[in-house]
Parts: sequence; structure tokens; C-alpha cells
Amino acid sequence: MSGSKKKSDSEKGSSSLADQMKNSMRFEEDDPRVLRLGSPVSTLRSRMSSSNTRSTSGSSASVSGRNVSSSTSSGSRKIKIVPAGNICPSGNVITGMRCKPERTVLSDNEMIPGMYGYGSIMPGSAMSKTRRVAGSASPESSGVASSSKDNPEELNTKANEIYKKGNFAEALSLYDKAIAIFPADGRFHCNRAAALMGLKRIMEAVKECEEAIRLSPTYVRAHQRLGSLLLCLGQVENAREQLFSLGQKPDQATLQKLQAVAEHISKCTDARRLEDWTTMLKEAEAATTSGADVSPQLFACQAEAHLKLHQLKDAELWIYKARMYEPSATTCRSKFFGMFSKAYIFFVQAQIDSTLGKFDDACTAIERAARIDLQSAEVTGKLKNMRLVGKARTIGNEHYRSKRYGQACTAYGEGLLLDSSNSVLYYNRANCWFKLGEWEKSLADSNRALLFRPQYTKALFRKAASNIKLERWADAVRDYEILRQELSNNEEVAENLSHAQAELRKSRREGNGKVELVSDLEKFRAAIASGASVVHFDELSNPECTWMSYVMDTLSAKYRSVTFLKVDVKQSPAIATAEKMTVVPRFKLYKDGSRVVDTVTATPDLLEFLIKNTLFDPPI
Repeated sequence: MSGSKKKSDSEKGSSSLADQMKNSMRFEEDDPRVLRLGSPVSTLRSRMSSSNTRSTSGSSASVSGRNVSSSTSSGSRKIKIVPAGNICPSGNVITGMRCKPERTVLSDNEMIPGMYGYGSIMPGSAMSKTRRVAGSASPESSGVASSSKDNPEELNTKANEIYKKGNFAEALSLYDKAIAIFPADGRFHCNRAAALMGLKRIMEAVKECEEAIRLSPTYVRAHQRLGSLLLCLGQVENAREQLFSLGQKPDQATLQKLQAVAEHISKCTDARRLEDWTTMLKEAEAATTSGADVSPQLFACQAEAHLKLHQLKDAELWIYKARMYEPSATTCRSKFFGMFSKAYIFFVQAQIDSTLGKFDDACTAIERAARIDLQSAEVTGKLKNMRLVGKARTIGNEHYRSKRYGQACTAYGEGLLLDSSNSVLYYNRANCWFKLGEWEKSLADSNRALLFRPQYTKALFRKAASNIKLERWADAVRDYEILRQELSNNEEVAENLSHAQAELRKSRREGNGKVELVSDLEKFRAAIASGASVVHFDELSNPECTWMSYVMDTLSAKYRSVTFLKVDVKQSPAIATAEKMTVVPRFKLYKDGSRVVDTVTATPDLLEFLIKNTLFDPPI
């Protein structure tokens, strides 16, 4: 009896609950809140029908078989009792019922209007806006399997497999899709960084690692990966901080690389302080090959060293490489040679632009450096210096236009005291000296301009004109031949070249100088056996050989007691082998058969100096 009573009470409670649900959940077939799903839930109908005879509990049932569907024959209407889940036995979904899933996390600006309940059938746009709790399983649908393209975990797993095969671009695409679905997972960002590293997109990889650490501060792999990237960028201290974070220690190979890069950068810093540009360049190259192979700061360092060594083309190349990288938040905070890394790059760029005569660009670059690091004494000093140089140039130009050439020389000279490598100021002053008839000074300033800027056509033109005035015909011929290659249609160049060549031929006739071409080894040995001899080893097909022939002709006319010989190493392999010739052009000076000078290159002035000081003094 007791059991029957309890059962009766239970049935009453169930009946009471059913009555309440009938009153609150009564819908017509054409009710607009009912969505007809049809076949996707048709498998549930038989279960619902079989459960009509069982009593229901007070709590909400799931669609796994505990859902209850009740119907009455009261009147002609069919009454449906729907539990808390969204899937109805008829395949309809009640849109008016809302409930937030336990395992779905949304940010404040991502709440979905009309959020569905425990069931997983949602509007099409809702799935992409949901985020799983970190560490939870991938989203699963109730009764409907989700596709891999909507499952970030499956996308990540597939991307990892593709990454291992070396297909970084395809892996990156899948990581991007996983992040689009669930951007709050630090693992996806860290994996994306790995794919970017494979594609050599280093700065983007750094930013992805930084994002991964922001999302998951204790994610060890992200710290290690960021440390390795920073080491490649030459950011030694930042790399060390990441590699040793969270009590971790890098592997031995990474540790050795870190130590090697740090040592070379330290030596590079010392060399720069001493203005030992050759050592600075050597150590910067060593740091790059030791592991910091994509360091913009080391690229800029090499650019600065090349500039100071008067290798302008190389300087332009390296600063271009340095400017290719857009720094991340971490790299922007690092310092190099006492200034912020990015400021140093603009600092070097300003020096190169100044040497090229690009005053406006140079001022823009140094001003950008100052905005980045106004606390750097070197940056602020260079900014002040460039403004003063610009002022001196402006004053000099005004004097020159007014034909006050002496005052213009003074103004340009003041600018050169501030910037001794400014090729434009040297060229401008050379023009002033030329106007004043100071040919030697004009030639000297032209040579200085060409020293810092070898491809400076205007300076070469002024040098050639100065040599004409000084009647240095061989030098003038050489200068104008180079100019003719660059300015083939310039009539003035053609006329001056013809004039210089004619004067050179005239001087040769008057001097009775002679340069003998030797091809036989025995004749060569006999020619240098006694007295003083100067031998020019070259290839006659070499364009430089023509110019040096003029030089040799001029010197042979001046030093008549010296034997001047010319050897074509291609036509005379025996002589080349006997004299161990490996590089041409080459000059050798002999005295009584003994070699006293052996030099690879020689300017006319140097060659004459060697003759005078190693063979004998010229006749009076």
C-alpha cells in the first residue's frame, strides 16, 4: 500500500507539472515561433513516441531519450509539452525559448540575440561567434556532427600535419581559419608564428608570439619561440629574457648561439666607439652569421661601416635591407649603440642621404630618429649638426649665385667642418675654386667629393676640367673617357676628350718617350737585367689598360733613362707564370734585375712617387 501511495503521489506530481507546462507551452501548428527542421531530427520521433507511457521528472530532459511528448484529445487541438531542450518531437524548434550554454563563452560585444539553449542547432552566423573555454573539448553538436572547417581543434591538428611536411603557406591558411573561429587560444597564434617563420616573415611571427603570450602568459613554447626569433633579430637581452622565462633554460645550441651573437655585438660596439670601421664591419658580419641573420640593426651597422669606409653603394644596399623590417612592440623597446633600435636605423639613413647630397631627405630621417629617441645625445647632436650644415650650404649657395666665390668657399668650408664627408659641399667648393682660377684646390676638392661618392658625375666633370687647366693630359683623357661612357651625347665631353688626346700625343712626340710591348720571356729578362725598369702587367682588352698606357707614355717621356715595358698576360703566359701573376693590372719596378716594388693598383701620382723614391730622382 505504501508503495502504491507513493506511486500515486508521484503520478499526481507529474500530472500537476504536465498541467503547468500545458498552460505555458501551448502552440498552434502555424505559430511563428516554431521552426520546422524536418529530417535532421526525424530519428528522435520514435524515441519520443515510446516515452509517452513513462512518467517525467521535474527537471528538463535531454534529447538523448528522456524527452517527453504528451498529447491529448481535448477538442481538435494537439497539445505539445516541450522540455528545456530546443528540439521538438515533430522536428520543430521553439524560437521563443532561450538559454545560455554552459560551455560557451562570449565577450560582451559578441552576445548573440536569440541565443539558443542546450541543443546545438543554431543560426548559421552564431557558430562562428562562439568561443570555447580554453582547455575544453571542441564544440560538439547534439545529434548533429560538426564539420572540420568549423572546428578549430581539427583545423589546428590538420595544419600541424601539413606544417611538418614543409607546406608552410597551406598550414598558415588553416591556422588563420582556426584563429578566426576561436581567436582566444594562444596555441593557435604560436603555431601561426611557426608557419610565418617557415615563410621568413619574421616580424609577423614575433607579433604572433607576443599575442600568444598575452593570451596565455604561462605558455612556455610561446616564450621559447619568441626568444629564438628575437635572437635572430639581434635583440640579445630581450631574447635572453624570453628564453629563461618561467624557470626554463634553452637547449645548448641556442645557448651557444646567444653567447656568440652577444660577444660579436659587444666587439662591434667597442669598434664603433674607437671609429675602427673595418673591425666594426667584421664583427657585425660575424654576429649576423652567428645567428642574428635578420637583424635590421646589424644591417644598419654594416651600412654605417661601409659608409665610413667610402663604400657608398654597399652602404645603400645594407640600409635598404634594414628598412625592410617593421619592428614589433618588443623590438621597438630595445637599444643599439645607446639609442633605440629604430632610431639608429634612421640615424644611419640620414648620414647616407647627407653624403648623397639629399639634404631634405637627410633632415627628414634625422628628425624621425629624434622623435623616436630624443634622449639620445648622439641623435640630438646629429640633428643640430645637420641643421647647421644645411644653413652653411644655403649661405654658400647665395654667395655663389651673387658671384662672391671667395665668401662662398668660406661658407662651404664651415659646413665641411661640421660634416667632413659631405660630397656636395666639396663639389660646390671645387666650383668656387675653379671660378677663382685655383686649379689645384679645385682638383683636390673634386677628388674628395669622388672619394665619398665615387659615382658623382658632376664632381668627375669638374676634376677633368681641372686636369685640362693643369695640362695633365693623361689624367684628363682618363676622366673624359669615363664621362663619355656616361654622357655619350654630350658635345663638351667629346670636344674636351679630343683636345686632351691631341695634347697627350703631342707631349709624347716632344718627349721621345717609349713604352715597349714584350711577349718573349728571354727578352723580358734581358730588358730588366740592368738599370731601372717599370713593367705594367695587364690585359690589352681591359678598358683600364688604355688609360694606363697614356700614363706610362707620359712617365716614359719624363724619365727617359728608365725602361718602360708592357706585358699582356694573355698573350705572354710564360712571363705571367714566371712572375707569378694572379691579379691584373699590376705594376712592378726593377733595379738591376731585382724587384723593388710590386703593387696591384697605382694612380699616376703614386706611380711617379715610387719611381722617384725607389729608382732615382728625376733629371733637372
